[in-house]
Amino acid sequence: MVPEEDLGHGDIEAALATRRELGARYDAELVDGFAERIERAVERRVADQLEVQQRRTAAIAGAGGRQLALGIISLVAFIPISIALGVNDQFLALLVTLVGIVGVNAAHAWQSKRP
Repeated sequence: MVPEEDLGHGDIEAALATRRELGARYDAELVDGFAERIERAVERRVADQLEVQQRRTAAIAGAGGRQLALGIISLVAFIPISIALGVNDQFLALLVTLVGIVGVNAAHAWQSKRP
């Protein structure tokens, strides 16, 4: 939906038609009114863009704590797994487990940094 304040082709045509009907003596008022609508539209768009940027910044800032927690949990989970696989001479399984844990952490870090 198009908000009422958005400026379109119809608004410009209406302003020109009003100028034709009222004459040149009302030009300043018509231009001022149209300029105010343009300024409001620009201010609204800038505010929307700032809000989106602030949300992105907040999401990226919050990812640091989650990344730290995931790293700690991964380390705590890997210690007993590595002990069990190391004692049983399961080097390939140990390597696959390590690659999997590193992959999960890397994927989370990459996903958290995306805009």
